[in-house]
Amino acid sequence: MLTTVPVPPRRVDDLIETAGEQAVEGLRAAAAPLAGCRLLQINSTAFGGGVAELLFTQVALLNDLGIDTRWRVIEGSDDFFWITKAIHNALQGAEVPWTPKMRSTYLDQVRFNAETWDDDYDFVIIHDPQPAAILSILEEAGTRGGRWAWRCHIDLTAAFEPVWDFFAPFVDRYDAAVFTLQEFVRPGLHHPRIVAVPPSIDPTSPKNCWLGHSTIYEVLTRYGVDRSRPIALQVSRFDPWKDPLGVIDAYRLAKQEVTDLQLVMIASMASDDPEGMHWFQLTEEHRDGDPDVFLLTNLQGVGNLEVNAFQQASTVIVQKSLREGFGLVVSEGMWKERPVIGGNVGGIRLQIEDGESGFLVDSVSECAERLVGLVADPAERTRMGRAARERVRERFLTPRELVDYLQMLASL
Repeated sequence: MLTTVPVPPRRVDDLIETAGEQAVEGLRAAAAPLAGCRLLQINSTAFGGGVAELLFTQVALLNDLGIDTRWRVIEGSDDFFWITKAIHNALQGAEVPWTPKMRSTYLDQVRFNAETWDDDYDFVIIHDPQPAAILSILEEAGTRGGRWAWRCHIDLTAAFEPVWDFFAPFVDRYDAAVFTLQEFVRPGLHHPRIVAVPPSIDPTSPKNCWLGHSTIYEVLTRYGVDRSRPIALQVSRFDPWKDPLGVIDAYRLAKQEVTDLQLVMIASMASDDPEGMHWFQLTEEHRDGDPDVFLLTNLQGVGNLEVNAFQQASTVIVQKSLREGFGLVVSEGMWKERPVIGGNVGGIRLQIEDGESGFLVDSVSECAERLVGLVADPAERTRMGRAARERVRERFLTPRELVDYLQMLASL
């Protein structure tokens, strides 16, 4: 069944100090034509992923803007989430088993979630493939209402054909399809409206606000990390697309020259990602007992404040993804004035200007080379960090993303 996620209230005016008065005024202007509308957002988990982080902020702000907004998550069994993880991987290009049993399990679970649907919404935004078939099921039952948009947070261009062929008829029913980048749109996908909306970060959240030195020191001490030594940090799920084993390989190459280097890898184990623990175990095995490699998760009490402390304390931030829809952690690190070494893929390329606000890399050896160079050059780290923060301020803060969404909804 669809479960409502409670969200604490937020004030749009709280964004003025960080995002600027002009950005907030633009946000209010974009919301005005939709005042009084009812909006429902649906995804697959209330915590542990970038979509949940985005919704936690945006639902509260939309309500403050006068748009009655709810956030609900679908319920699923372990089998369902194993299947949707396989679907996620397939839509990013992996070849996966795709059987009639998997298809029927997926549809049965989505149908179960749709059984208690109430249709009193002006707009519905469905996030990613997990709940994508809800619209088709409601149309078959004659209970569809309002305008619907499908928000795809992944790159579909190399999707595994059998899985995409299954999803295409569901996606085609939506009034709009929203992607991070125009280049992520599946060739041949036809909609009345296709919109590109890059994600954003909330500069006022506990994960992105400025922390005092004592707080940062306490967090690092709690987890045994030495702040006096250089720290390379990657924050992302333990997932093959985030290349955690390659990150450790890059660290080992860099450590041959930077002998006191430490590597911290932080992940949130999400309820819709049953593959996460498997990849955590593989990464732990690859760590091979190295005392300077720290694998931390929310299961050890690492939350938003702790992630923020590690990002602010890091020497260099790494996001060595092999495929990436966007990677909010890139903008998070850039906002903290840290140089980010990112995989030269997907939405990371949208955020980092190579050589200006960070580096884009294509291999383990290149990642290691950039690590060594940045650790050795504090002036370059400072220059890049300042450029990185300004780039996020201009392009990747919450007001800009919400304006994009509001304009899309108004157009429907």
